[in-house]
Amino acid sequence: MFSSSEENYLKAIYHVQQQSMSWVSTNAIAKKLDTKASSVTDMIQKLSDKEVLAYQKYKGVQLTSEGKKTAASIIRKHRLWEVFLVEKLNFSWDEVHEVAEQLEHIASKKMIDELDAFLGYPTRDPHGDPIPDKEGNIKVHHRVLLSNLEEGQSGVCIGVKDSSAAFLQYLDKHHIALGDTITVTHKEAFDQSMTVQIHKKSLQLSHKITTNIYIENNELI
Repeated sequence: MFSSSEENYLKAIYHVQQQSMSWVSTNAIAKKLDTKASSVTDMIQKLSDKEVLAYQKYKGVQLTSEGKKTAASIIRKHRLWEVFLVEKLNFSWDEVHEVAEQLEHIASKKMIDELDAFLGYPTRDPHGDPIPDKEGNIKVHHRVLLSNLEEGQSGVCIGVKDSSAAFLQYLDKHHIALGDTITVTHKEAFDQSMTVQIHKKSLQLSHKITTNIYIENNELI
């Protein structure tokens, strides 16, 4: 069994490790969790004692196979709860993260398996992120950032890089949602901003926006 704090650390290390595919430094963990490096050091020792982390001086940490499985289980619970909140309780996609952060620490495996079945075994959460299966496996979805598209290219919105409430509310305001086809009609050479077409309407998007929207485009895979 792990405490809520230990689970948060495992999940954070998992996410950082997935991005870097290497050893994760104490500073990177502290930045991810917005905490002090000294607190991270203490937690690393606790998790190493539980054999879910491997630590090497000057390199940092990596999750062991058991650590990866535990972290994936936490992520699975979080993303299933997000689906439940959106589909069954009418939460909007910008409201679910903080609630799911609390629900993900429920330990009952039976509850999560039944929740998965109740929802029809979803493969993605409301933000487009893949949901691990009960064995901790995550299906890789090929995706690129909208900013990688050139004029005349199009793709389907399948996720977001920034899942903050402010960004999701911006997308809602401009009627950009998962499943929408986005076509680039103009790309500005100066600042890489774009004019795109969504639902037959033209929309101006800054480079900051286009670097936070994931799309599926077979030409760029």
